[in-house]
Amino acid sequence: MRRTALLAAAFLLAPALAACGGDDEGTTLNVYAAASLTATFEEVAEVFEQEHDGVDVELNFSGSSDLVTAIQEGADADVFASADLPNMDKITTDGLEAGDPVDFATNTLQIVVPPGNPAGVTGFADLAGADVKLVVCAPEVPCGAATQKVSENTGITLSPVSEEQSVTDVLGKVTSGEADAGLVYVTDVIAAGEAVEGIEFPEAAEVVNTYPIVVLADSEEGDLAQEFVDLVLGEAGQGVLGDAGFAPAP
Repeated sequence: MRRTALLAAAFLLAPALAACGGDDEGTTLNVYAAASLTATFEEVAEVFEQEHDGVDVELNFSGSSDLVTAIQEGADADVFASADLPNMDKITTDGLEAGDPVDFATNTLQIVVPPGNPAGVTGFADLAGADVKLVVCAPEVPCGAATQKVSENTGITLSPVSEEQSVTDVLGKVTSGEADAGLVYVTDVIAAGEAVEGIEFPEAAEVVNTYPIVVLADSEEGDLAQEFVDLVLGEAGQGVLGDAGFAPAP
């Protein structure tokens, strides 16, 4: 049965805890993926397991920069899917990839607010208001880098009350009522359903994040890992991503 794991700080310090490869109960494929891919990769993994009897896909979701750190420190990962190109570049710079990364989707930012939009946010400029409790991703996280780029493009300086290490953490602050607004991806707003409201802003179109995926060099299940990548890139995987609001890779 497939299991889903969220990386914790303790896990990052002890990568050997992550199991990989075959065991007495079957074969485990460890997929490290950006947090914004949670719902879609869970669905893709279900399809993969149905097509591969005895294979358990272990999904590890977190901010892309945290995933890179875990892989660099020796985590037993078979596949890595990043929410941006710079974090994938860290993998290839260290020679941790088994082949060339392939772009498979793109995503853009959207403002997210609690139902009813109590702070009355209507656009990106409103996020700079002193009375708006804003939460964003940290700059090293892809959604944070995109936020910073929009801020630079518009000349609007933001003063968030907190910077989170993953887009799902930003969404959690908004849905829990701890923030008046956040900046997440379009796909996160869609996935959250009635728990939030999404506000489009035109400046987001100028900052598009591209998602690459790759099989890792130390994978003990290289052929299976490549088949998972092929599923993501194929008609079925692209259909799942498109339904969730991702745009095709350029």
